[in-house]
Amino acid sequence: MPGVTAETRPYALPPAVKRLGWVSLLTDVATEMVYPLLPVFLASIGGGAGSLGMMEGIAESVSAGVKWLSGRSSDARAKKPFVLIGYGLATVARPLIALAAAPWQVIAIRTTDRIGKGIRSAPRDALIALAVPVDRRGHAFGFHQMMDNIGATIGPLAAFALVRGLGWPLRAVFALTLVPGLLALATASWGVREQAAGPAESRSTAASATDAPPLPDKLQAYLVVVGLFTLGASADSFLMLRLSDLGLGVAWVPIAWISLNASKAALNVVGGKLSDRVGRWKTQVAGWLLYSVAYALFPLTRSVAVTWAILIAYGSYYGLTEGGEKALVADLTPAATRGRAYGALHAVTGLGVLPANAIFGALYARHAELAFWLSSACAGVATIGLSLVARSRRG
Repeated sequence: MPGVTAETRPYALPPAVKRLGWVSLLTDVATEMVYPLLPVFLASIGGGAGSLGMMEGIAESVSAGVKWLSGRSSDARAKKPFVLIGYGLATVARPLIALAAAPWQVIAIRTTDRIGKGIRSAPRDALIALAVPVDRRGHAFGFHQMMDNIGATIGPLAAFALVRGLGWPLRAVFALTLVPGLLALATASWGVREQAAGPAESRSTAASATDAPPLPDKLQAYLVVVGLFTLGASADSFLMLRLSDLGLGVAWVPIAWISLNASKAALNVVGGKLSDRVGRWKTQVAGWLLYSVAYALFPLTRSVAVTWAILIAYGSYYGLTEGGEKALVADLTPAATRGRAYGALHAVTGLGVLPANAIFGALYARHAELAFWLSSACAGVATIGLSLVARSRRG
């Protein structure tokens, strides 16, 4: 059709967004080739549950702080260098686990990997928001999350094929992650261009470097309810534990994990486009409500098949919210402070998962049903708070 390009076709995404999606897919392939195997590897070099918990606690808390600092710093500078440094640091650090001989070394390497994630996350999200018009932000972020979740599906499959199919030792699998990591870094380096801000945005950004304007009131209120929701949002690994406790064989647990990631990936773009069409707040409320209902249902069944079906339906929560959440942050924030806004979002969720998992884990060990119902209640209260923020006129 004359005059129609990839940039102007309905629902077409710009090259920068597509290539950042491929970067995330390749990075998640590398990450998920390692992550499911870490508990076994730690045990083989003298580490146990304590080392695993310390590793995740230190890595995620440090990453959360770095996300805030990186997002704030990137507002007054070009964002692509932060993205390249973040992906580069993770690419170099991750394969070094193959050389680890003690648990503390694995903890240090994993933390370095997460520092890389912290450096790149907020500037990358700001790049995506800058690359698309407001009415396609949900689609763009939904596409990015879909690619991320596809990578999270491919990674464990690749690790399973190498370890069980070809008999590779774990260290060889860890070393091989250098390959998708380098491909991701190359794609980010040569395939992604940072779109220049318009004149008004450039002046606003320059001012922000010295004035550091506060984040909008409505965004701050939104972050508060996100923090509340996160306190009830335990790691999905507990859902794998629930299936195991109900009798699912160990060999099937990775398949259940893959089915959850596939469910997310299948709906990310749909959810993102839906947020563009019907509104971010509505899709966020629907997604959080779905989370609350799913967690209320998990303890009511003793059937592996029914629980697995709920798990797949629960994946729709991610499809409805992952893209829309980041698009909503961009909607609520001027370009001058968008890096800081994404840094705040990542920091709130990153710090919130630590007490969330500790509380859920302690309750699950004593009364699994209560753990799920408390998470459901927390999500329900947060959903009410989200609805109130959506109706407010602040910011």
